[in-house]
Amino acid sequence: MSTAFEEIPIIDFCNATSRDPALRRAIAIDIRKACVNVGFFYVKNHGIPEDVISKAVHAAERFFSLPNEMKNKLSIHASPNFKGYTALLGENTNPGNKGDLHEGFDIGWEPEQAPYCSDLRDDGPMMGANVWPDNLPGFREDVLAYYHAAVRFGLLLFPLFALALDLPEDFFANKVTKPAAIMRLLHYPPQPVQPIEGIEGIGAHTDYECFTILWQQDKIRALQVLNANGKWIDAVPIPGTLVLNLGDQFARWTNDVFKSTVHRVINATGQKRYSVPLFFGTDYDPIPGCVTPDNPAKYEVVGAGEYVKSRLEATYAHSKT
Repeated sequence: MSTAFEEIPIIDFCNATSRDPALRRAIAIDIRKACVNVGFFYVKNHGIPEDVISKAVHAAERFFSLPNEMKNKLSIHASPNFKGYTALLGENTNPGNKGDLHEGFDIGWEPEQAPYCSDLRDDGPMMGANVWPDNLPGFREDVLAYYHAAVRFGLLLFPLFALALDLPEDFFANKVTKPAAIMRLLHYPPQPVQPIEGIEGIGAHTDYECFTILWQQDKIRALQVLNANGKWIDAVPIPGTLVLNLGDQFARWTNDVFKSTVHRVINATGQKRYSVPLFFGTDYDPIPGCVTPDNPAKYEVVGAGEYVKSRLEATYAHSKT
């Protein structure tokens, strides 16, 4: 039995695409340890250019600086597939809370170079066009540039996850031909000095998809991860890294061999905080080897899009009018 973690491991991905299988397997061994014991790890040498990241973050700052009236024209409640703007307290991730103290802007897959809102892809229950502000030149381009860079990195992870599960490196190749990636720009204002009961930056929850690739702002300590002893461990921002955590789809997919770990955000720094999570999902069946006589199947098979949409409907239900 593993002990409760006290820190989040850092994994160096500089050899992720090495021609040497021993170097790739070494990374996979580290990934397995992190996924089985923690469900979170930092990614060093992820390969996403810093200027791509900084432009996306600046785009977020520009958007959230707009008047509420302009942002609300893109309300997520006007979208059948949860794309667009969420106001402060507009979602409630922890059912025991009153609302989440952040605002967000959500997008899904869209060709990086295609004309505005064209070439829709069949993404099942989550299919539908993105919505974009029409008064922020360059916003769509800068946001999509980071989105596609993060998706490319997410695709690079799957051969390593396969190795971590003692599967062929190409096991996931035919399951991520249309990656169902949702990305959010998030703005967390400072929480009040005197906390309001039931209101946090984002309440305790697990993510819904396979995994999340998170950029978080340097020097703003806010993300916390719950260990097996019920202790909150700070996911301290480390410059130059991304945070990766597993979601419910991978936990279900691996029959809980990999962990989807509860986490929350409490921004008690007195400063604004920005973050950019990309939630990477796909459709799936149980992975061979994860269901055994000693570890029988715990979940019914469900389509990933259906699962994610049902979780989002519950999250936003309290602010729907």
